[in-house]
Amino acid sequence: HEIIYEADTTAGKWFDVILLLFILASVLFVMLESVRGLPEYWYVFFVRAEWVITVLFTIEYILRIICINKPRHYIFSFYGLVDLVAIFPLYLSLFISGTAALATLRALRLLRVFRILKITRYMKEGHRLKEALKLSKPKILVFLFTVLIVSMIAGTLMYLVEGEESGFTSIPKGIYWCIVTLTTVGFGDITPATPLGQFIASIIMIMGYGIIA
Repeated sequence: HEIIYEADTTAGKWFDVILLLFILASVLFVMLESVRGLPEYWYVFFVRAEWVITVLFTIEYILRIICINKPRHYIFSFYGLVDLVAIFPLYLSLFISGTAALATLRALRLLRVFRILKITRYMKEGHRLKEALKLSKPKILVFLFTVLIVSMIAGTLMYLVEGEESGFTSIPKGIYWCIVTLTTVGFGDITPATPLGQFIASIIMIMGYGIIA
């Protein structure tokens, strides 16, 4: 319990740091797996590494349930639900093709970094975003971190929804489109063609204006 739940201890901090490194590696592997043209052995490596990391995350999830007095508090908490979503897509891919790409949703687990760095209080200051960008470097990092997570998740969704026919040939390509759209740059080199893709794009555009405002 001290190692898994208490980030204030030395062991707890190291556990969370190692966990974050695994999360970053996992998200990177999922994104690179969607890139076409790489040697075949890289795809084999990405799949195997993703399964190893998912099994480790599953063990961690079970341990978090076992070593807490009231498991329900963790299971139905924000982090508990995020941890479940982080391991669910790959197991789901055994029955539904293509859902493994949703493993990039585990990028949400990177929010734990705020707990380690003791800056969780900044997560509640969205209404002061303009002042934070000007006056506080830590808050700027939180802002950029949030944009990065939104871009990874939305880029993955667009890759799954639109596919290669609309120019979304890989997850990194989808992330590129999302960043361009979210920042209201809008090059126009990639455009969604399906109704669902256009709906997601509309939400991202509105979010982009909100961020700039």
